[in-house]
Amino acid sequence: MAEKEDLFIYDDEESIKFIKNYLPQEMKEKFEDDDLAYIVDLIYEYYDECGLFDADDDQMVDIDEEALVAFVTKQAKKDKVGIYTADEVMFIVRGELEYCESIGMFE
Repeated sequence: MAEKEDLFIYDDEESIKFIKNYLPQEMKEKFEDDDLAYIVDLIYEYYDECGLFDADDDQMVDIDEEALVAFVTKQAKKDKVGIYTADEVMFIVRGELEYCESIGMFE
């Protein structure tokens, strides 16, 4: 039940605002809201493919950030959405994790 409740706490628009505020100024100008939403979708696609959503609530999950970043950059290039550097994607991943932390999603 806690997992379902967490899904209702998560707000896509709020996460994008949070991430945009988290980014360095030069990145804020490069990434539109749609770009960030696309990247966040890829982040969750990676989590799903890795079985993160299948983990028990009390199980500690270790996210391989380098593999996640590689997945996002490769997929974005493949989808012809954009070419993002690993540093750019890492900022967005960390911003997303900070947003999740701020709403208590990992508690």
